[in-house]
Amino acid sequence: MSQAPLLQMRQIDKWFGGVHAVSHVDFDVRAGEIHALIGENGAGKSTLVRILSGAIQADAGEIVFDGRKLHMRGPKDAEAAGIAMIHQELSLCPNMSVAENIFLGSEPLGPMRTVSWRRLRADAESYLRHLDTPIDVTRAVEEYGIATQQMVEVAKVLSRNAKLIVMDEPTSALTDTEAQRLFEIIRALKAEGVAIVYISHKMEEIYELADRVTVMRDSHWIGTAEASDLAPGQLIEWMVGRKIETLFPKRSVELGEELLRVEDAVLRANDGTDRLLVDHASLSLRAGEILGLGGLRGAGNSELLGLLFGQFSHADVEVCLRGERVRIGRPSDALAQRIALLTNDRKTTGLVLSMSVLHNMTLASLKRMGPTPLVVPREEVRAALPLRQRLSVKTASLDIEVSALSGGNQQKVALAKWLMTEPDVLLLDEPTRGIDVGAKAEIYELMNELASQGKGILLITSELPELVEMSDRILVFHRGRITKELRGEEMTQQNVMAAAMSGASSHA
Repeated sequence: MSQAPLLQMRQIDKWFGGVHAVSHVDFDVRAGEIHALIGENGAGKSTLVRILSGAIQADAGEIVFDGRKLHMRGPKDAEAAGIAMIHQELSLCPNMSVAENIFLGSEPLGPMRTVSWRRLRADAESYLRHLDTPIDVTRAVEEYGIATQQMVEVAKVLSRNAKLIVMDEPTSALTDTEAQRLFEIIRALKAEGVAIVYISHKMEEIYELADRVTVMRDSHWIGTAEASDLAPGQLIEWMVGRKIETLFPKRSVELGEELLRVEDAVLRANDGTDRLLVDHASLSLRAGEILGLGGLRGAGNSELLGLLFGQFSHADVEVCLRGERVRIGRPSDALAQRIALLTNDRKTTGLVLSMSVLHNMTLASLKRMGPTPLVVPREEVRAALPLRQRLSVKTASLDIEVSALSGGNQQKVALAKWLMTEPDVLLLDEPTRGIDVGAKAEIYELMNELASQGKGILLITSELPELVEMSDRILVFHRGRITKELRGEEMTQQNVMAAAMSGASSHA
């Protein structure tokens, strides 16, 4: 690996109004290096890479790339220099073909200065073969899964001759198998001399991939170190500014009586086939219990939570709550029974991004905010303030749009919305996706607190350490069925993954 920096960002400064988003930050990346850039949500790392990608301009400082000082007025200047960025939300046009997406804005031209479609398709196929993704480039990109779309994004930046690629949370929507495939591609790019700036909140990914790690906190550079020399405890302390004794502070709670029983849940795919998304699944949840639901993406665990929240009118299930049979045909029925669902996509189904923090918090509890059909603003504020304090939501005001908050604080607002309904059963689908280690610790403590109050929690998370450490029991799904129950010492990452992939049918 070359030791001379390919990229040097020197004394970068950026203000947004009265907020100092990046304060005199130095950051360098070597050719052929995977450099992890991490920090809590709101630490300044996103602003730093937006400056690097040309999306915004720094107020002070300089960028030297490949030996030349850059003066970037927009993303096109960064692209021309060899800098590309793959965002967490992919920037593809769903209804356009794979080939058109790869060369959008830089289509190869023929002799008459018109697009050479034959060359465009051939070149697209060449880039994807290089990434070991041989697909039909004439099909619309929306016809492919998220993992393939991720490869299309990589092919897109390679077609621009990128020397440095910024990847922002690239595995947030991928399964473990898909993530490992992406890691292989990242390592292959590194071997070819491409530099990777890798942003992730997943500690295991950082230590698996990164050569060096740079940490930012509160807009400042905190430290840079070789990943092999940086102990996890030190890394976390750099990120949050304090020691976190354990990543998963699960507290033992004496379990109460059965709170929820689900018998023979069936959910058919709404596509004219007989395919079962949930195949005769049954479970029991006790008061104070955190019951983990493991499985690969699409295995049926998320669909079961949606079914329990009344999202599917065509579902067939018997639900007993507190010993009494109840019917849940729609979300309002679930809320009436004090069941709440935190979905796995806060931006699409968890929040209304154009609405304020306050109105998002109270959205599921409007009947409590004044005489129907009126909503009394002071009642909303009175209800929201304790939850803002309890969840440590960092916002200058309850009136600002929730889209202006960091990912971790958005997640806390989504949680606050459902906690305001005072649920007895909380369905958590990826509660810590895309948030930093400090915010995760706060959510784990909240789960402990709710369990100690006798609430029941069904937990889905793609982070296996989190699933294993925070659950009292784990039920593993495979192709819609619950095929394995794990307890005690059997609750290991290896056992969860083995059952998720093979569908072992024995029970602990």
